[in-house]
Amino acid sequence: MKNVIALIICILIPQLAGGLGAYFTAESVATWYTQIEKPAFTPPGYLFSIVWPLLFLLMGISSWLIWKKLGQHPLAGWALGVYGIQLILNTLWSFIFFGMQNPGLALVEIIILWAMIAYTMMLFYKVRKAAAYLLIPYILWVSFAIALNASIWWLNL
Repeated sequence: MKNVIALIICILIPQLAGGLGAYFTAESVATWYTQIEKPAFTPPGYLFSIVWPLLFLLMGISSWLIWKKLGQHPLAGWALGVYGIQLILNTLWSFIFFGMQNPGLALVEIIILWAMIAYTMMLFYKVRKAAAYLLIPYILWVSFAIALNASIWWLNL
């Protein structure tokens, strides 16, 4: 039962971070974001509401696999700490891009986020390979988001 509760908590944490990010996004998506120039490869808005919850689910399961290794692997605690930092950076991006309406600063921040995801994956791989593999869709999506963010910044200079 302890593992089930931990799994639920591990899944809820990134979902709550995503909800906080959505809070910063909601108002700007209907106003500012509709008025700025976007590249042709911008996905339809509904796709984000499908992709992010799935990515957050995978992140939660991934972190749970590492949580189960606490006390068994010397890097497990550090790996979860780094995971927490990248989760904060993920939420911060939404605040910077949508809340502050600053694609330039958001671009710098998302590059740092990408590096922290890569570092998290490296640590997770050392603790439990499956946990790192679960983050592959996340880093791929953030890689795409970097291209999208950079294009939006460039088009709106």
